[in-house]
Amino acid sequence: MDLIKLLYIDPGTGGMLFTVLFGIIGVVVFSLRALMVKLKYAVSRDKNAKVNSRKIPLAIFAETKRYWSIFEPILEELEKKHQETVYLTCSKDDPIFGKDYKYITGQYIGEGSKAFSRLNLLNASVVFSTTPSLDVFQWKRSKNVDCYIHIMHAAKDITLYRMFGTDHYDAFILSGEYQIKQIRQLEELRGLPERDYALCGVPYLDEMKKRLESAGEVPTHERTVLLAPSWGENGILSKFGDKLIDALISTGYKLIVRPHPQSFDVETKMLERLMAKYNDTSKVQWNRDIDNFEVLRTSDILISDFSGVMFEFAMVFDKPIIYTDTKFDPIHYDADWIDETPWTFSILPSLGLELNEDNADGIKELIDRCIEDPSFTEGRGKARSDIWVNIGESAERSADFIIRKYKEVTEDKASLGTPSVSASKRFNKKKQSVEVT
Repeated sequence: MDLIKLLYIDPGTGGMLFTVLFGIIGVVVFSLRALMVKLKYAVSRDKNAKVNSRKIPLAIFAETKRYWSIFEPILEELEKKHQETVYLTCSKDDPIFGKDYKYITGQYIGEGSKAFSRLNLLNASVVFSTTPSLDVFQWKRSKNVDCYIHIMHAAKDITLYRMFGTDHYDAFILSGEYQIKQIRQLEELRGLPERDYALCGVPYLDEMKKRLESAGEVPTHERTVLLAPSWGENGILSKFGDKLIDALISTGYKLIVRPHPQSFDVETKMLERLMAKYNDTSKVQWNRDIDNFEVLRTSDILISDFSGVMFEFAMVFDKPIIYTDTKFDPIHYDADWIDETPWTFSILPSLGLELNEDNADGIKELIDRCIEDPSFTEGRGKARSDIWVNIGESAERSADFIIRKYKEVTEDKASLGTPSVSASKRFNKKKQSVEVT
């Protein structure tokens, strides 16, 4: 009985002891979890450090296989010039893995944070990419990279990236004089040092032009209208939808609708409804071809909003466009720092006519006028001179600039007394490997 009394704990004290006990258990569990995270990070860091121990002469980062057309012409030139290169891609089925290059190696680096963890510890002399926001979001500058070079994936203003999109790049491959002015304006406004650049042109447009020239004349066909919207609430299908499709059908012209690939992911219900409603192929043809070349080549006019395909259609295929007012708000973009309308929007009236709520019912008249008005031919010539310099030479000039930057950084290190190892010894060449790191 005395023992029972001795072991007795009143409810208040017992509750307090259990609280303390659970607290201790919680601390232990939390500490163990934290330790596991640290160990996992240490292992990952050691693994990445081992992978990146050899200095890569040139690394190209492709965020998605969709940018293959941007890089391929430049890769071909780098291969011709025997420039050892590692092509880092986030797509397992990237076209790089089907190429038989001797000096260029493809590596799959995973997606999302896995890819960026590799990039953030990368050991390379030069990194070349079309991905903006370096050192702004997940992708950080590696202390072991000497130079980052940026190329745009569309012919447009360099200020149309989200805020600070190119601030942390060291050099640029540009396609128009006005882009140089924009870079210098941003540097002055933000107190950035002047960065190097090369006015090279647009390699992927050069390739598209070559392909068009070799394709021959387009066979005689009925007047064809291509509706190729972007996605989102300001896209044509979201703003005009059934009303525009009905108006286009009423013209009697052949109608092809090619939604943006992203629409099938984020606007699924809207597209499913429209495709179910307009399922008569004699009136509307829905196009989902991966390669848009043939549909652009055989169409007579393009209707779009803020998609880069407008400039491909106008400048390469030399055909008119109809565009919508995108109500572009620059507040989140670098364009907000510069007190002028971006070229991408100011050039549109030279390329075609605007579609709006007031004239959507008269779409046939808009189409006929755009196709038949010779002033738009002159406008397309102006657009080419503004944004597409060195036509036919863009890829070679781009490759030459990249190699020049590589030589500059390696020579600078050598002049400072940094031990130099030949690229062939630094770079562990593995023939077209698919590697997750």
